[in-house]
Amino acid sequence: MYKKSFESIISLEPRILILGSLPGDLSLEINQYYGHPCNRFWKMMFEIFETEFSEDYGMRKKLILQNKFALWDVAHSADRKGSMDAEMKNVLPNQIDELLNEHPTIKKIIFNGKKAEQLFWKYFDKKLSIEYISLPSTSPANAQFSYERLMEIWKKAII
Repeated sequence: MYKKSFESIISLEPRILILGSLPGDLSLEINQYYGHPCNRFWKMMFEIFETEFSEDYGMRKKLILQNKFALWDVAHSADRKGSMDAEMKNVLPNQIDELLNEHPTIKKIIFNGKKAEQLFWKYFDKKLSIEYISLPSTSPANAQFSYERLMEIWKKAII
């Protein structure tokens, strides 16, 4: 089944780009990054930036923009049955090199999970001006990491 990612969310002069692989089915259905209620991404971002949690997607995007982040996926589109990254086939990557060229203020790329990192290195070359950090996925499918452990790891990479 053909699935397509969203447009990037990108602040003026972003300093960190967070890359996922491709939104899951529920996220695609509701047209929101990390839209599954059990995905820990948004809860962690609000906690890291000491802001009251909001389920409002407009507030979530505002949090990304205010903290000089960019949010996108490595895959522009792919064939995938269900939401599992392991099922991705026929990947067409997003134009990440163009985004990085347009926004030279990005000095760090954080991969939200191993699949995002694997896809990135398949399609893109390392830039010496950028630090690359692979973090455990915030997906509910990544049950081996408790919320507290994820928070510790993500906060260290972001702050």
